[in-house]
Amino acid sequence: MVKFHQYMKNAHANDLTAGYSLEVGTKSMAALTEAAPWIPRGTVIAIPYLPGEDDTARLSAARDVRRLGFEPMLHIAARHLHSRAELEAFIEHAAREAGVERFFVIAGDVAQPKGPFADSLSLIDTGLFERWGAKVVGVGGHPETHSIMSMDDRWDVLQRKCAHIAERGMTPLIITQFAFDASAVVAWLEALRGRGLQYEVRIGVPGPAGIATLARYAALCGVGASVSMLAKHGTAMGKLLGVKGPDHFVDQLGEGIRDAHEAVTLHFFPFGGVGKTVTWIDHYARRAEQAGSSLTACRTPP
Repeated sequence: MVKFHQYMKNAHANDLTAGYSLEVGTKSMAALTEAAPWIPRGTVIAIPYLPGEDDTARLSAARDVRRLGFEPMLHIAARHLHSRAELEAFIEHAAREAGVERFFVIAGDVAQPKGPFADSLSLIDTGLFERWGAKVVGVGGHPETHSIMSMDDRWDVLQRKCAHIAERGMTPLIITQFAFDASAVVAWLEALRGRGLQYEVRIGVPGPAGIATLARYAALCGVGASVSMLAKHGTAMGKLLGVKGPDHFVDQLGEGIRDAHEAVTLHFFPFGGVGKTVTWIDHYARRAEQAGSSLTACRTPP
């Protein structure tokens, strides 16, 4: 018999996997195409800003995502832009060619801006997103650490970005870095809601991948606390996040997240491959559903 508290945990975790989004780079479009039959139509596919990939490749990927029946969300890195005209041309092409209505804005990983934009807020305040029909603008959340900003600064910046997006008639979306510490994520979510930020949150989760791969991406993304956990616990982390998938992490999230947190889903980083991640999501959701069915059968009166 499935214990009731175990069922509730699994049921909530299953709710988290419903409506998930994926982050897929331009070089992984073939893998996305192959996995497409197992991904719900309308799923949000984020196309990240990666070194060595130009706007032509990113726009082509957005068209592929739209053709497959998904919702493209293009990343834009402020400090990599050379001019306002470059930004507007990119947004216009995205809107006209792929019907893009979702964007995710970041500062970018270079110390000095290449043009007039120093941060993501300066992109939001151009007015170009709403001019070209954007409906949703995403910004980053940082449940663990940040390489530059203090915790107070992070909250201040996040609140201002969300406020500016909303004031311009668009919907703010918060997507977190991927993490390994579920308790830190839940604590951050409590603080977020406590500050009155009731916008949709997508929690970053790494898909099935080897420990070395996860450590490499964590270091590149500046996930400080996660890197420390990997260094401290070594192969034991494989039981939490590894080639079999992030079952325990998502279980812990499901146990910690309550109805009061509202509008929380998962955003997967398929470091080990799109197909592996989509397969894991499907299997995890099925297990949670089976747990619920078992409990219902046990509690049905004769």
